[in-house]
Order: sequence, then C-alpha cells, then structure tokens
Amino acid sequence: MQIFTRLSHRILSPTHNHISHGPLILKRFIGIPPAFLLDDYIPRYNLLSPIEASKKRSLAYAHLRECNLCPRKCGDIAHQRNGFDLTPEELAEWYIKLQQEGNVHNINLVTPEHVVPQVVLSILAARDMGLRIPIIYNTSSYDSLDSLKLLDGLVDIYLPDFKVWKASTSKRLLKADDYTPTAMESIKEMHRQVGDLSFTSDGIAKKGVLLRHLVMPGKEDEGREIMRWLAENVSRDLYVHIMEQYHPDAHVGKKRRVRMGEGEGEGGKTGQEVRYAEINRAVRDEELGSVRDAAVQAGLWRFCEVNEQNSAFHL
Repeated sequence: MQIFTRLSHRILSPTHNHISHGPLILKRFIGIPPAFLLDDYIPRYNLLSPIEASKKRSLAYAHLRECNLCPRKCGDIAHQRNGFDLTPEELAEWYIKLQQEGNVHNINLVTPEHVVPQVVLSILAARDMGLRIPIIYNTSSYDSLDSLKLLDGLVDIYLPDFKVWKASTSKRLLKADDYTPTAMESIKEMHRQVGDLSFTSDGIAKKGVLLRHLVMPGKEDEGREIMRWLAENVSRDLYVHIMEQYHPDAHVGKKRRVRMGEGEGEGGKTGQEVRYAEINRAVRDEELGSVRDAAVQAGLWRFCEVNEQNSAFHL
C-alpha cells in the first residue's frame, strides 16, 4: 500500500491515471497482503433493503433520545466546542461533496463514538443522495455494543485502537478502568461485521478491520498481551499497525504543585512534581521490537510496515 500525504489540494484521481498539478507530495510504501486476499468491492450499505434502512433510522432516533449526552441530561455541564454544528442531512451533503468534488477514496469518521446516532442518520441520508465510497469508522474502541449494532451494514472499514491492557493503566491514563473489556467486546463485534481487511484489485482498502496499537513507554508488556489476545480471540489474519510515534503531549511532563512531607498545617511544605513521569519520554526500539516479536509469535502476520520496494498499492 502506498500512503499519500496531502500537502496541499493535490488529489489522486479515482482512476489513478493522473495526478493534478501541485506541490511535491511525500510518499512512503507499506507492505500489503498477498493477492489471494483481494476480491470484489460492494459497499456495505448496498446490502440494506429499504425496509432495513427505515428500521435503522428508527433505531437511531430512539438511541438519540436516550443518549446521555443529550442537553436535558447534561444540565449546565460545559463542553469545549470546536468547529460548527451540522444536522445529519447537512453532514451527508459534505460526504457527497467529498465524493464528487474531492474525488476521495473514502469517508473517514474520526472518534465519533459519542455521536453514533447522528452518524447513522447522516450515512443513511447520504446513501439516498448517491454516496458510493466506503465509510471508515475510526475509534478508540471504547464503544457500546448498541452503538456498533446501529452501524452494522453502514460501515465498510473499522479502524479501532487497542490502547492498553491493565485496568490500572487505563484508569490512570484513560480515566476508564473498564476500557480493556469494553475494547475486547467492541473489536470482536467490529470483526464480526466486516471481517479481515481486504483490498480492491488496485490496492485500495475496501472492507474489514485495521487494528492499531500505539506502543507506550514502559508498557510493552501490555502490548504483548494485546497481540496475543488478538491472535487467539479475533483473527490471525487481522491487519495490525504497531505504532511507534508516541511523544509526550498534553498534561504529560507538565509540572504541578504538591504538598511534601507529613505536615498539613501552615508549616507544610510544597514542591513540584512531573505529571505522568513514567511516560514522559519516547518509545525505545527494544520496546517496539518486543511487541512486534510477540505478535509474530502469536501468529499475526499482516502488519503495516515500511517497505523499501516500490508498490502499486495505495490508500
């Protein structure tokens, strides 16, 4: 697979016969599965009958009314808001614009776990408008099974993360001590819906699961457990991306004031400590390698990795 990094408005045409003029574009090459894993592409939503689509709309509206993010249940809780509001129908129009004017290969919905009903309604509306390219659901895997069942038949490609393994780690870093069992259920459901990742004859990912694991400093033991679990409980043909690009960000490495010693009165001393000091560094090569080795030993073999040889396949 060839991944194209867009530096400007330069766009690869869907026919792959030419590229519009523009600034130089960076390329890197990634290994792909053998040809026997390729087959014909049929968008998942085309498998839904009009009656099934109508039922899914009703379920989406019902789920939306019960959503715990609904303003009447949130009360006066303030949330940071970026961007602008869109109705599901307006979002569907953006999908169509991207398809018709942007000539994109897919629609990638990033971390939409909290707005699944709206996403479902937007996909159904876009289908009626003529959407025909794949839908990608890009998620942390902290999804409810009810949400994923709403997406069944609408999503072509799932891009789930499996972040950490231990409850103590997820509680500290993700503020969710039930992350791992939730991710397990979610990933198995995603795989049940779309299976292992497959490609079109010209090498564009078209259907299936591509799972990602970001190796964390000092957490390689958790990465090894995740790889073993994936091989034993999901599929040894699962396409896996073992990522190395972690870097300290957000609150990691920031200093905060803390009380030092046992004194709590006026005489108590204060000092500073580094927040999340245990992950305040980059990942080492040996940590990354140990997770990769564990994946291979578990029977996984389809990896996203740099390939020095040119390839005709790309996303």
